[in-house]
Amino acid sequence: MNLIADGADSTDSEGQNDAETGARRFGLVAIVGKPNVGKSTLLNALVGQKISITSRKAQTTRHRITGMRTLGATQFVFVDTPGFQTRHNNALNRSLNKTVMGAVGDVDLILYVVEAGMFNQADAKVLALLNKDIPTLLVANKLDTVNRRAEIAPWLQEMQQRHPFAEFVPMSAKNAKDIERLLGICEKYLPEQDWWYAEDELTDRSEKFLASETVREKLFRLTGDELPYTSTVVIDKFEEEAGKGRQKRLVRIAATIVVEREGHKAMVIGDKGERIKRIGTETRVELEKLMDAKVFLELWVKVRSGWADDEARVRSFGYE
Repeated sequence: MNLIADGADSTDSEGQNDAETGARRFGLVAIVGKPNVGKSTLLNALVGQKISITSRKAQTTRHRITGMRTLGATQFVFVDTPGFQTRHNNALNRSLNKTVMGAVGDVDLILYVVEAGMFNQADAKVLALLNKDIPTLLVANKLDTVNRRAEIAPWLQEMQQRHPFAEFVPMSAKNAKDIERLLGICEKYLPEQDWWYAEDELTDRSEKFLASETVREKLFRLTGDELPYTSTVVIDKFEEEAGKGRQKRLVRIAATIVVEREGHKAMVIGDKGERIKRIGTETRVELEKLMDAKVFLELWVKVRSGWADDEARVRSFGYE
């Protein structure tokens, strides 16, 4: 509802924003960069709610995650992509890189995310994928970790020589004012057209998908660097029951954590089952908040040696 202050002329068109005039904006914004530069943290901040998992482990994001944010008359659709992989040429990484390349080809704007003040070969390989005809913002993330801000200006000049960036946005994805500023910048590049989604939608991913991703996040967070990145999660059962009276609905989930070696299985289970119990508890607590439901979760661990090198098995585990 639009409120008009006392004495204002409701027919006066001056100062009206797009929401008041009915001129809607909508556009697709791809978030790209090498692994571990903060893309998923940025997506969650832009959407205003956690929809993409995060951890310190590189290659946490493995799918194209779409998040929506509607502000005023503008609807942003942000596409978070896996970090472009250059180290291992296995079936899993080929699938991830295909996802990245597909995401950057048909969008209205690209957010190219790098760590402020840094640029290496992995960054360069992602930059080489970008279509120079699509407006691209250089998002210099993790600015809060830069000790000498004076060094950023010459670095930005060097970056401009590497690609015709539309604008530079030095920022921290953890800073709310920086996120607000970035949204304002993005809005200018989105075309005037109707929205694709309802105003309150946040993602096009299902609760089943979010459940598998949340298990995987807790797995990586609680095993640290001990567990290889090739571990994955498969949802075996996802059943819903309507709540009775004031009770919340009930969601029953059974999931399998897939690892490549028996030693990895023992690592996930932990001493007397303590680690897998903690993975399950932290996952359940987060899913109950996310889904606004009562969640029962069962976790299993299975060994599938060499799955990341098997094209058919990679597809069967949900990778495109």
